[in-house]
Amino acid sequence: MHTFSDYELMLLVKRKRQEALSVLYDRYASLVFSFAWKALRDEQAARDIVQSVFVRLWTTESDYSPDKGRFTSWLITITRNMTTDLLRKRQRHAEGLLPYLPEELERIPDRGASPEAQAEQQSLKEQIRSAYRYLSQRQIELLEHFYWQGYSLTELADHYKEPIGTVKNRLHQTLKILRRHLLTEGEG
Repeated sequence: MHTFSDYELMLLVKRKRQEALSVLYDRYASLVFSFAWKALRDEQAARDIVQSVFVRLWTTESDYSPDKGRFTSWLITITRNMTTDLLRKRQRHAEGLLPYLPEELERIPDRGASPEAQAEQQSLKEQIRSAYRYLSQRQIELLEHFYWQGYSLTELADHYKEPIGTVKNRLHQTLKILRRHLLTEGEG
């Protein structure tokens, strides 16, 4: 199997031949890791990207076609997309735009903070819990998928069987509702 082309191996991967995926992993894991590490500068995150890329190869419905380009280009495109998604998720989190789901609120650490900071965090948690009552279950699910589980808009459009523009608009409207009620709760 080590003499098979990348295309032949991908055909076998589509038929769930694990040894074909192992050969591809042996060939390209270091390339994927290198690309992810250069973008992220985080060894563990780069390792996670490698795992995610090869899980995607195993589970994807899209086909690699040698007519459209080299396998390595296709693989790097997948890696770039996953790395970009992770970077965007980190950026949203760093900018404080990441909405908190009620069950995720307890993960916000309070240890080591001053009593004033702890009180402020507790107040924020209560505001978020209160603001979530204005969202439908579907809106909460959309936020969870996009922000906490890292789904892309394209993946969400596939999941909901809706055009990407519709999903993007629903997400935008959901964030507006949440933001408006967070501001209202914070003033009260």
